[in-house]
Amino acid sequence: MRRSAIEYVESKHLRKELVDFRTGDSVRVHWKVKEGEKERVQAFEGVVIRKKKGSNRASFTVRKVSFGVGVERIFPLHSPRYEKIEILSRGSVNRNRLFYLRNLKGKASRVDVQEENTPAAKKS
Repeated sequence: MRRSAIEYVESKHLRKELVDFRTGDSVRVHWKVKEGEKERVQAFEGVVIRKKKGSNRASFTVRKVSFGVGVERIFPLHSPRYEKIEILSRGSVNRNRLFYLRNLKGKASRVDVQEENTPAAKKS
């Protein structure tokens, strides 16, 4: 089966080292920001409220509350503009898209943290 020329070109730009995170996880995205001729890395930390699939067009949305205002940012998953993605905590959610978090305030907007499955925890 032959792939089209577009699929071939797109496959060249896919990232090899992807972090396995899901919707509901708290992540820190280290994004490269260009200011004039200088380039620096800025961290954006929040909850993943959506992951959109599609080979090199895949993206994810991260939401955080900054000074009482909700801020959402969409990041392309295969972009060379981010340095790394750190997973801070795993969220325990039953949905794929967490848009309902937009309407919640304060402690109600927190996502439950999933228990880590460590070998020491299984024995006790």
